[in-house]
Amino acid sequence: MSKRDFYEVLGVSQGSSEEEVKKAYRKLARKYHPDVNKEEGAETKFKEVKEAYDTLSDPQKKAHYDQFGHTDPNQGFGGAGGTGDFGGFSDIFDMFFGGNGGGGRRNPNAPRQGNDLQYTMTLEFKEAVFGKDTEIEIPREETCETCDGSGAKAGTKPETCSHCGGSGQLNVEQNTPFGRVVNRRVCNHCEGTGKTIKHKCGTCHGKGKVKKRKKISVKVPAGIDNGQQLRVTGQGEAGANGGPAGDLYVVFQVKTHEFFDREGEDIYCEVPLTFPQVALGDEIEVPTLTGKVKLKIPAGTQTGTNFRLRGKGVPNVHGRGQGDQHVQIRVVTPKTLNENEKELMREFAGMSGGKPEEQNDGFFDKLRRAFKGD
Repeated sequence: MSKRDFYEVLGVSQGSSEEEVKKAYRKLARKYHPDVNKEEGAETKFKEVKEAYDTLSDPQKKAHYDQFGHTDPNQGFGGAGGTGDFGGFSDIFDMFFGGNGGGGRRNPNAPRQGNDLQYTMTLEFKEAVFGKDTEIEIPREETCETCDGSGAKAGTKPETCSHCGGSGQLNVEQNTPFGRVVNRRVCNHCEGTGKTIKHKCGTCHGKGKVKKRKKISVKVPAGIDNGQQLRVTGQGEAGANGGPAGDLYVVFQVKTHEFFDREGEDIYCEVPLTFPQVALGDEIEVPTLTGKVKLKIPAGTQTGTNFRLRGKGVPNVHGRGQGDQHVQIRVVTPKTLNENEKELMREFAGMSGGKPEEQNDGFFDKLRRAFKGD
């Protein structure tokens, strides 16, 4: 019988990412593993899923398969093609259901690093540009001071689990069509800790950790951008068995600005000018992130023309230089004219053969606010 397409087996497309392939495999492996699914044909399906994953998770094998499919006599994928390949049942089961796929026993009392935490901070546009020192408050688990993290009542201590002998795992032997396999499972009596507590601490109730709100000082670097994150080492949750604390990751969300737009380290803005200014030329003041600068407008400048103000953009978050500010000219016309102005405009229109266009002058309001530093 011909083999099914590996992508069809895992239920993914050829353009799926490595993470999508892995996620699909884990889901199907859990479903069809012979130690979990006793239905007829589950072992065959598990074997098929494993072979597909062995191929599609390896870049070289995947490239060959995408080119030749199952017909290439030299691809040698094999995977779970014989009973010897199924010797990995125990390892796979361990990986998915709490064991140690490496074949050795994990010491449940070894130091373990605490969990990482994530905090989302919202910044004003200019706060992200210039950076700031601030303080945040986060909820996190810390080592219980009453029992010093042991979880046991004062004057007592945890005892070695009598069911797993302190290993935190129970071994279950099974005879399968492929031979005897040993599955290591988390001990349900001590929940994998290797210890049991008869007299629990009244503060943490045997957990060894308590929830607290912690104030942390954060230095926001100048030039941080929307979606970037800052790692604060050691400010995550407390570790276990004397292990180090996790880290805190601060993710930034930056508000937009009414006048300035940002792309990376460059700043963009539009400046409205009147027809006489662009036709005759002028010297104007342009708001920047650090104050007003003068900009010379050559005679005959067209609407949409861009000028660059070097070094007036956003500082690089790593301290390597600074971006530029790009100024785009937008020609606008007033909505109201007095009779003298209208007559002059009609005279000019007659000479040039053109007609002035009415445009929205809302840019002026934004420009005024930008000059004020809003």
